[in-house]
Amino acid sequence: MADIKRQSRYIEAVYILGDAIGPTPESEKLVERLRQPQSGLTPLVCKGWWEEQCLILHGLSATSEPTDLLQKYGGEAVKLLWNNVSRNTVEWIQNLDFGFFELDSLLIHGTTVSVDEALTPETSPIIILDRVARMQANNLFCGRSSLTFQYHLEAGSIDTGITTLDSQIPNQTINVTPRMVVGVGNVGRNPGEASYTLYNPNNNQVEFKTVCYGVSKGFGVKKTTAASN
Repeated sequence: MADIKRQSRYIEAVYILGDAIGPTPESEKLVERLRQPQSGLTPLVCKGWWEEQCLILHGLSATSEPTDLLQKYGGEAVKLLWNNVSRNTVEWIQNLDFGFFELDSLLIHGTTVSVDEALTPETSPIIILDRVARMQANNLFCGRSSLTFQYHLEAGSIDTGITTLDSQIPNQTINVTPRMVVGVGNVGRNPGEASYTLYNPNNNQVEFKTVCYGVSKGFGVKKTTAASN
């Protein structure tokens, strides 16, 4: 947040793409800071995987059992998530958006298929195209992978056809316009290091920022590079 404030004159909006809470005591303080920022812009927050698990625990989701949470982190994580997130915060989470559509860009935690799905630089171009095209977006910003990367799909075409035992449907050509997927980074995956993304919609420019933080080490800026495909 300190690094963002240093560039505040250029920033019109701040988006947090999910996982603002977790099975830790700091969750409540973080949510309070997000809802009542000390200065500057109030962040726009969408639901992430942990928010979805929290709603499941409180019976506020279409899924009745926290199966994914149990499989990934075990029963202790279920207990910690329940104990560290207040009912007031749960109500706040319930009102969060699934994502944001701004201009020609979609900003979500996972993908248009699932909050749990993570896109990476190694994801198949066909999968990337499908996930972006589902919402008719040209740009998809997502946070599930926790990576910072920039993935470009160039203009082209795809030939599709269906053959069954009874007949064959003629091939159809689908024209593909340039699309982009951006992994926006994370705070907390690597202790003492946080990454985020700056985006300028006027020229479609993406810039990744990495900052080092911590009481013992002070505050600093670390240079980072973008992965592309």
